[in-house]
Amino acid sequence: QVQLLESGGGLVQAGGSLRLSCAASGRTFSSYAVGWFRQAPGKERAFVGGINWSGDRTYYADSVKGRFTISRDDAKKTAYLQMNSLKPEDTAVYYCAVLLGIVVATRDDAYDYWGQGTQVTVSS
Repeated sequence: QVQLLESGGGLVQAGGSLRLSCAASGRTFSSYAVGWFRQAPGKERAFVGGINWSGDRTYYADSVKGRFTISRDDAKKTAYLQMNSLKPEDTAVYYCAVLLGIVVATRDDAYDYWGQGTQVTVSS
């Protein structure tokens, strides 16, 4: 069993930055790949990016590539989503999720555990 807790969301102006954290408790965090997803009002949950279990490979949706960076610190059992050059269309609830495996999946049903989500609002 793994519990995930996201933090770091908030209100920011367009062009600004936020860093989301995903703190894990429970089983060995380093055994999991981590994914970040987001869900905007009226839209389906969408893959934002992910990092593999060893932390040496990251993957991003085209919409965030070059602006967002995912990292992990297994000693702290925490993953991060650094978001720069934020746009109003980045407004959503952001979720972290983990799957027991070495690779990242883009489908949300591949993930084993989810956090509760954190709201990110980008004003124009």
